[in-house]
Amino acid sequence: MAASSAPRAVALGGGHGLHATLTALRRVTSQVTAVVTVADDGGSSGRLRRELGLLPPGDLRQAFAAFAAEDGGTLWAEVFQHRFGGDGALAGHAVGNLLLAGLFEVLGDPVAALDEASRLMGISGRVLPMSPEPLEIQGEVSGLDAENPEALRRIRGQVAVATTPGQVHRISLHPTGQADRPPRGCAEAIEAVLGADVVFLGPGSWFTSVLPHLLVPDLHDALVRTKATKVVILNLIPQPGETAGFSPEKHLDVLFEHAPELRVDAVIADRDSVPSPARLRKAAGRLGARALLGAVADPVVTGRHDPDALAGCMRDALESHRGRS
Repeated sequence: MAASSAPRAVALGGGHGLHATLTALRRVTSQVTAVVTVADDGGSSGRLRRELGLLPPGDLRQAFAAFAAEDGGTLWAEVFQHRFGGDGALAGHAVGNLLLAGLFEVLGDPVAALDEASRLMGISGRVLPMSPEPLEIQGEVSGLDAENPEALRRIRGQVAVATTPGQVHRISLHPTGQADRPPRGCAEAIEAVLGADVVFLGPGSWFTSVLPHLLVPDLHDALVRTKATKVVILNLIPQPGETAGFSPEKHLDVLFEHAPELRVDAVIADRDSVPSPARLRKAAGRLGARALLGAVADPVVTGRHDPDALAGCMRDALESHRGRS
């Protein structure tokens, strides 16, 4: 890659976490591809998924909104995120979800539909699903049996895993209604990962937005094989339900348990959110990574990354790896 060219970046995740990554990443490079989880089964996305058999559009919509806002399309971003009120059939649906669902049905190909949405909105980033088929998350959870708190119970669905009062230990992923078949990766997403200069994983809901990417076999293989700089961005605070009580290093330990072959170059964390930098550096080292601690939290809004500060750490991660390569 020529020093003067913009790095080709891929960001994997979903929901608000991916939105934060994309918002910061567009300050670093114009060549950005979002690879988005497709396991949502709640709210507007869940309704469209169940009624029409389509990819759940909500996390994809969030990525489009982030790109639109950074490309100057603030009206598009606002309209895409707008939800209908009232108590009729449209109540709770986001405009962007309905538009994407319509494109999915008319074009019959989710990648073609997402590329057409990019063209309609005039954005330069690309949005891809991690799989061309809707997926279902299953979680192994303890703490749900009062008589035997250590017993593991299996719960199904993204919403169930994200909101469980128990402790999630592990997740698995499969196509809807086909528990005996592994999920297929999106060919274009795999190609983007293999051709990237830098790949970002996280932040976001750890078990339902971040780790699922590692459980799609051919996408996992691409993440292991790519020559891109690989960077994990940690959450600012534990998420109630999914990761309540998790330390920053516990997030990395769980990632390693789900993808022991994956090696990472850098881990970005907010320095004020890390009680023990030494333990985090040790956990990062088990993944082959260097821990980069910076002031990346928004000073006003709790639990939100500051896009400019996060972009600075992204540049540091990329330059640091270039210097060691």
